Amino acid sequence: MMKVLVLSHMYPNTANEVGGIFIQQQVKALEELGVDVKVVSPKPWTPFPINCLTEKWREYDKIPIQVTREGIQIYYPRYLTFPRKFSFHTSGTRMYWGIRGLVDRIKKDFDFDLIHAHVALPDGYAAYRLAQRFGKPFIVSIHGQDLQVTVNMGDTYIEKLDQVFQASAVVHVVSNKLKNIATEILGYKSKIKVIPNGVKESLILQEKELNASTKLSDKSNTTLLSVSNLIPSKGIDLNIMAVSRLLGEFPSLNYKIVGEGAQFKELKGLAQKEGISDSVEFLGELSHDNVIGEMRKADIFALPSWKEGFGVVYLEAMSQAKPVVGCRGEGVEDFVEQKKTGLLVEPKDVDSLTWAIRYLMNNPDEASEMGKRARKVVRENYTWQKNAEKTISLYEGVLDEQS
Repeated sequence: MMKVLVLSHMYPNTANEVGGIFIQQQVKALEELGVDVKVVSPKPWTPFPINCLTEKWREYDKIPIQVTREGIQIYYPRYLTFPRKFSFHTSGTRMYWGIRGLVDRIKKDFDFDLIHAHVALPDGYAAYRLAQRFGKPFIVSIHGQDLQVTVNMGDTYIEKLDQVFQASAVVHVVSNKLKNIATEILGYKSKIKVIPNGVKESLILQEKELNASTKLSDKSNTTLLSVSNLIPSKGIDLNIMAVSRLLGEFPSLNYKIVGEGAQFKELKGLAQKEGISDSVEFLGELSHDNVIGEMRKADIFALPSWKEGFGVVYLEAMSQAKPVVGCRGEGVEDFVEQKKTGLLVEPKDVDSLTWAIRYLMNNPDEASEMGKRARKVVRENYTWQKNAEKTISLYEGVLDEQS
């Protein structure tokens, strides 16, 4: 049986059950296909008085050191971190020293064949050091942050990413957008492999529920939904502005916002300023099951994000047979085909976004067909089982080269 050590600081935990859930779902799919997996998910070290400063640091302090989630053994060791990404270029080294002893102990009973790290910095760099220590190969998965934010932080950060890419057996990216950025900035074209993320097959809307779910509500009662962190790049303010423009034509249009983040007060203030507070509902952070429930009840999913490496949340909405609205030039272009499975709009453009939502509301039958086709695309191409099959093939290729 193949043994894989997964390294990811994003893995769900008691402080955040939703963040990084896509990694948990992939790990579970790998396990179901016969891969033996253990997960190391480093968390910030929170000695006194840091563990008393804010609610976030108090929650970090409460995360258990070791748990079993869905039958998978998860370790949550601590490592030294700094606020506001101070000295972030050294974060991989600090993570390595924080987890080295634990991985030494794990390896005594779990002689892993390879290491799979999620994100290049800090996890990929820590994996690079562990791979050197144990003489094992590692692969790194890039989900967006490394190539959309970190790479723009200066030459020191590019050098760190370059080290990880050079040392890794494979650089796995989740979209063609990320492949193009990686190739342009860092090279290593032959080493970069695209395997898209997926959704749990059990969550996909059943055939018998299709007709009831895909009938766009009457124009006087339509629900628009977004699910994201409330940060500028997600474009939630653009959705609010589009709804403000559309309410004159569709007085009972409702916009539900799932998520929390730094922009919460600003976005709530924008809705008040536009005089549409009664039509905008902030639902906060919800469990994954409740998110899927909101998607099932919604009519249109719109997230005009302009820094989207992939966008599992779009796939999840599509799995519920909803037409989706995303931005051109982003990872969603791999699976959102214009007027086939959704609509693509120009980034940071309220006019384009308003047109897309209006088009779907004025063409309910076409919107319904888009949703049905979207669900079919997800079911046939974007499940975690299909992702796991391709990932295992990637593992096997790496191990064959090592033998």
